[in-house]
Amino acid sequence: MVRHVIIWTLKKNMTEEEKTWALLKAKRGLESLKGKIDGLESIKVQIDNLESSNADMLLDATLADEEALAAYQKNPDHMEVGKFIKEITCERHCIDYLI
Repeated sequence: MVRHVIIWTLKKNMTEEEKTWALLKAKRGLESLKGKIDGLESIKVQIDNLESSNADMLLDATLADEEALAAYQKNPDHMEVGKFIKEITCERHCIDYLI
């Protein structure tokens, strides 16, 4: 199994309303991938963060293996959501590891 964790920071020029809308759209888009991509065992997006946080959104996904991770990254549905996320974020940090 592979754990795929990403943390994003939204662009600073967004209003609070724009941030809320963007985070909800990204969360819905990512979590809707469950059941659409072979090997994607679980996916959860965290957007309700405490004041102490210094990032805006976290993705925590579990995939069957490294091949499933590679297929997930190239999946057209994933790439569509990813395109939107690239438009709204200024920072991305990723950690993938075997579990």
